[in-house]
Amino acid sequence: MTQDHSPRHAGPLSRFTVLDASRVRAGPTAVRLFADLGARVIKLEIPPGAPGGDDMIGGRDHNRADYENLHRNKESLTLNMKEPQGLEILHRLVARADVFIENYRPDVKHRLGIGPDDLRAINPRLVYASISGFGQDGPCADWPGFDSIAQGMGGLMSLTGKPGQGPMRVGIPIADLCAGHFCAMAILAALLERDATGQGQWVQTSLLEAQVAMLDFQAAQWLVDRKLPRQHGNEHPLTVPTGVFATADGHLNVAAIGQTMWTRLCQALDLPHLVDEPGFGSDPERVAHRDQVNAAIGAAFVRRTTADWTARLLAAGVPCGPIHRVDEVFADPQVRHLGIEWPLAHPELGAVSLVGQPMRFSAHPRPEHPRPAPRQGDDTDRILRELGYGAERIAAMRAAIVV
Repeated sequence: MTQDHSPRHAGPLSRFTVLDASRVRAGPTAVRLFADLGARVIKLEIPPGAPGGDDMIGGRDHNRADYENLHRNKESLTLNMKEPQGLEILHRLVARADVFIENYRPDVKHRLGIGPDDLRAINPRLVYASISGFGQDGPCADWPGFDSIAQGMGGLMSLTGKPGQGPMRVGIPIADLCAGHFCAMAILAALLERDATGQGQWVQTSLLEAQVAMLDFQAAQWLVDRKLPRQHGNEHPLTVPTGVFATADGHLNVAAIGQTMWTRLCQALDLPHLVDEPGFGSDPERVAHRDQVNAAIGAAFVRRTTADWTARLLAAGVPCGPIHRVDEVFADPQVRHLGIEWPLAHPELGAVSLVGQPMRFSAHPRPEHPRPAPRQGDDTDRILRELGYGAERIAAMRAAIVV
């Protein structure tokens, strides 16, 4: 956008402007990447008093920590796109923007007159991005899209947890998060192609597609070999021993994949005779005798602490590591060294931290602090002035709940 006076930091995406009409998590996750990497992100929010203003979850007052982490580095414009004047404002924004992202149910954008054809008629260079629960069409397209539903339909819950305990949801909204990240990659690919063609396009993903894609090798077992993957708890379905073992003071993650690692592990455990034990001589054999293998080495692990075993196994070339609670994650020396905890000087909350992006750019060191998430409508007047609206017109639109 021209005459951009918004406070933001430099970054590899600083030349782009993103209009964010998404809600809850998947869309805002995609947009957060752009905001963190320097793009101007304008969050379009329904004005107080306008119909449809309840996001259900994820609002500023529902979970403040989540809201700050998800919406940092963005601007907030209240806009009622159901009103003609609201559509006029949107059209002015679209004419100057690079990306528009939404996650309405598939038919809503078309009913509102803000679908990809509508907006790209105003700006053919616009990359229009849609995230849905289950796709833009098909028998389930109109279902409400929620992360846990996608985890179940996408097969993940059938693979998570211990055998016999029933389906288990993963402890993070992984379908939402993956859909957001896939969407961001699709937008970036479309922007790259726009450099060659001069034209934007409509890119799409869904929670269900993202979840199925993340099944990866488990899906390939079925699609290629017609082997049905099942729950294995903390263990790997194809190689043993790979899992969690109790130690004298906690637990240890071990990944002794293949014969070389198995030999090294047995030597580090002072159990060299297990290398040639009948039924233990290869990954397929050990998988077939999983319980016997785990019992044999598990008896050794309880004799030392997690720290002792970590040092001993790493010295022997066996991958392993401790299992942290979330508080221990951010106290871990390596996590602290990587600096993924991003300190925020917040005007209301004081000195807190957010979760930084796990990417590094040699040309763009990460800013020392992010900008706090905006309050609803914080930037409305400034953005409208940029678009050429005067004070009287802005006041009138506020009175009419257009903004």
